[in-house]
Amino acid sequence: MTATRPLCILIAAMGGEGGGVLTNWIVDTAEKLGFPVQSTSIPGVAQRTGATTYYIELWPEKTTQRPVMCLNPMPGQVDVMIASEFVEAGRAIANGFVSPERTLLIASTHRVFAVAEKSAMGDGRYDTGQLFRAAKDHARQTILFDMDQAAKDAGSILNAVLLGALAGSGILPIPAQAFEDGIRAEGKAVESNLSGFRFGLSHGQGEIAETQARASALPQVSSAGALAERIGHLPEAVRRFATEGVKRLIDYQDEAYAALYLDRLDEIAKISDAALIAEVARHLALRMSFEDVIRVAQLKLKPERFAAIEREMRVKSGQPYAVADFVKPGIEEIASLLPPKLAQWAIDLSIRKGWIETVHFGMTVQSNRLGGYLRFRILAGLRRWRPRSFRYAEEQQRINDWLDLIRRAAAKDAGLAREIADCARLIKGYGDTFKRGAGNFQMIRDRVIVPTLDDRLTTAQATDAVVQARTAALADPEGNSLANTLADFEASLKTLPQAAE
Repeated sequence: MTATRPLCILIAAMGGEGGGVLTNWIVDTAEKLGFPVQSTSIPGVAQRTGATTYYIELWPEKTTQRPVMCLNPMPGQVDVMIASEFVEAGRAIANGFVSPERTLLIASTHRVFAVAEKSAMGDGRYDTGQLFRAAKDHARQTILFDMDQAAKDAGSILNAVLLGALAGSGILPIPAQAFEDGIRAEGKAVESNLSGFRFGLSHGQGEIAETQARASALPQVSSAGALAERIGHLPEAVRRFATEGVKRLIDYQDEAYAALYLDRLDEIAKISDAALIAEVARHLALRMSFEDVIRVAQLKLKPERFAAIEREMRVKSGQPYAVADFVKPGIEEIASLLPPKLAQWAIDLSIRKGWIETVHFGMTVQSNRLGGYLRFRILAGLRRWRPRSFRYAEEQQRINDWLDLIRRAAAKDAGLAREIADCARLIKGYGDTFKRGAGNFQMIRDRVIVPTLDDRLTTAQATDAVVQARTAALADPEGNSLANTLADFEASLKTLPQAAE
């Protein structure tokens, strides 16, 4: 044999994304054209604990001899790395399969969140910015864009777009027409697959510059002028967050509630810098749109949700389908809709009777059928009642307390105030997730934040204590790490000299 070496292609795809079909398209087309080729695969454990990987070696020259090829990829020896999801590209980089001297990285930038990301106490999502930087730093060349959305727009599937991007890169000795012929020969969903393939092909001709910035339009409501004018008085760094916050809270409740959001921001703006206001604007919008039974019903009925389901299920026009939502509200969730005094009585009674943790009302609701739709519509219609409910009164009190802590900290140090504001990351979701996060925040408030605001520590010590406590709470949903951190802090507090600044 000559010094010619095979082209090494590694594909990482999650279950249901057609990695095997993509591999077959490449292998079958190469064989028909007379290129020696072989493939192997290693199945993953599950969709998000390990993608199935497919490895292909393709001899770039036609020959009657049969080259000896490897059965598995070697770090630093992969010519093309194809990832059907962005974190899978990150895994390939971490495992050494992407090298700046050799590898073309083709990856979809969309995310399918792992269980660990979704169940984290705070924002557990992986930093896609780091993934972009790693891709640019470690690959010789990249083709990166949202191929999942491209497939949906083309009415196709993801693997066809990936194949098109590969063909468009020009790295294989196979013309695009040969791949199109292979898709036709397979005879399955030919037109949609060709549509996706051509979409990917056009992008594969040149790298797509991925941008993560998106413009935020001002709220399209009757009083947009008044609200927009108020947003315009905020520092420029805050306006994007404030605009999104106003839009979110109008959808959540009404324009008056969005105006309350701006009132609260104005109070912070009087005492601190843009960095703190921006941090508060971001978290305050989320805290004010807390998830209660009414909000869950609102989200279940969003037209965008049904449109997304139809795209995922590839529902044709006029084709019937069913959406089954399983809900399991407990006594607290139901009582939260009642007036405060009545709700507190019901909760106290349930605690005494032992019902609070054991009694739930599980049901399956078909939200795209009349009966199920009306159930959710009635619940969503209680939005006007929300300001009179127990949960609303409870959350507004918690929000006001949080803002008061921030104002007190800002008088001491803006950096400390930002760290206290960021503790809102602990509070999210509903049910047990919300209770656990709110409980952790309350412990940090009582045992760390309040002592630091009483001038018992320097600002540096106070800021470090808040950061450590929040980090411990976010790292361990069970609370053991936080408990140890709080105990260590209280022990050290007794030995530190008191200081006032």
